Amino acid sequence: STYAITRSGLLCEFNNRRLLDKWVELRTPCANCMTVTKTCIFIGCAEGIVRCFSPQTLQYITTLPRPHYLGVDIAQGTNISHTTTHPNNAKYPDTIAVTYDEKNLKLTCVYNDHSLYIWDVKDIKRVGKTHSFLYHSACIWGVEMYPDGVANPAMPAGSFLTCSSDDTVRVWNLDHPDPHTNPNYRKNIYSNELLKVIYVDPDMNFLKDLDITKGEKGDSASYDGRNGVRSIRISPDGKHLASGDREGNIRITDLHTLEEHVRIEAHDGEVLCVEYSNTNDSHSKYLTSASRDRLIHVFSVDEGYKLVQTLDDHSSSITAVRFLNYNNQLQMISCGADKSIIFRTLDQKMVATDHQHPFVREQITAAKTTLYDMEVDCSQKHVLTACQDRNIRVYSVNTSKHTKTFKGAVGEDGSLIKVTMDPSGILVATSCTDKTLSVYDYYSSECVATMLGHSELATGLRFTRDCRRLISASGDGCIFVWKMPHDLVVTMRARLAQQAARAGKRL
Repeated sequence: STYAITRSGLLCEFNNRRLLDKWVELRTPCANCMTVTKTCIFIGCAEGIVRCFSPQTLQYITTLPRPHYLGVDIAQGTNISHTTTHPNNAKYPDTIAVTYDEKNLKLTCVYNDHSLYIWDVKDIKRVGKTHSFLYHSACIWGVEMYPDGVANPAMPAGSFLTCSSDDTVRVWNLDHPDPHTNPNYRKNIYSNELLKVIYVDPDMNFLKDLDITKGEKGDSASYDGRNGVRSIRISPDGKHLASGDREGNIRITDLHTLEEHVRIEAHDGEVLCVEYSNTNDSHSKYLTSASRDRLIHVFSVDEGYKLVQTLDDHSSSITAVRFLNYNNQLQMISCGADKSIIFRTLDQKMVATDHQHPFVREQITAAKTTLYDMEVDCSQKHVLTACQDRNIRVYSVNTSKHTKTFKGAVGEDGSLIKVTMDPSGILVATSCTDKTLSVYDYYSSECVATMLGHSELATGLRFTRDCRRLISASGDGCIFVWKMPHDLVVTMRARLAQQAARAGKRL
């Protein structure tokens, strides 16, 4: 026999003469996928439904349990009873792929919010979940590590956050955090790595993939739509999360309570960068945002994120803004698609007199190509820029002059879009638009490693605080975790210990 399903929700059986022999209604708005075994036909349908029928008689056998509902608070799912308590008006992701493992009697289901469940169907009348995984369902735009050594941390050590076009910010942890930490971030029955999902859009319109049958490409929603969280940054004290979306809004979220602290309608274009000043006690604390609308806004953190300055001296999109402390002076450096790097210094006299323009432009440096990203080295004396011609150019903070150039990618195509340094300042990791990642020695400029695997370009790149891993996130919705070689980890940690000893701190 040949089995077929229709979009309208019918299961049909054709005999060896290609005639319709039997058919049965699936009682679902839509059927998407099917797998046939000797004893069962499993059919994946809309709203997370998987129906099971007999292949001999097409008699209905059972319906599998549904997965999580859209918008579930996974941190509360500490025991299996949480999977059965769903709100009345709950919406579910659609089942878009099913496959059966005959050896282990397991059914794997993929849903259109990019979650994956493995069901134990050994006893078809008592189906249970063995594993589940929840992932971003659209392009990921950024990765951010939670700071180490903060007083009263909001989340477990080693946690990192990602933001995406699916209008979520997700908190991940690959270690085994203390179960007695903040109840908002806990290991749960839904995912081994995911601790929390922060939903930015209460309607959750973009959690599910677009309808693949209508010829609409997921790329258009991921890259060109107005939905999604475009940039994130955690305050140095670990209390606040600043996120900029693709409509120009900035949200400040309290990471202890997960309540929205402030919302600012800041820009006309998407917010390409948000950045906190990592200052000592003698300086005020600032948050800055940069956008495709060519503006930089500066907010005073101490005054409840009050707007204190708007800068309009770039003539094109601003791709990165960084703060640094040089000679006990707070500086702000920005770069953009106009091929310029602007160095600004905080004027303490203006701050003391409550002046509204605390940052004063000191120098404009013209670069040779478009600059897509920027990083400050651990000495705070140089800035590294990711350039369109695949080079990393280093500039002196003191003189604003170009001091060094080295190659940032092994290929001959594409542009560098991300550059990041490990906490010790020895290694530089880059992402290129040819979908490759590279790691370079900052001092010798030698290529240490190149990595492949993402099916789209990597939009986020960060070393973990313990130097053991490099985390990359991509437009394909995947997060890759790369293990650093042991000898490099030893070298980076030795350098961190030296820096801590010079500063009079314990690592």
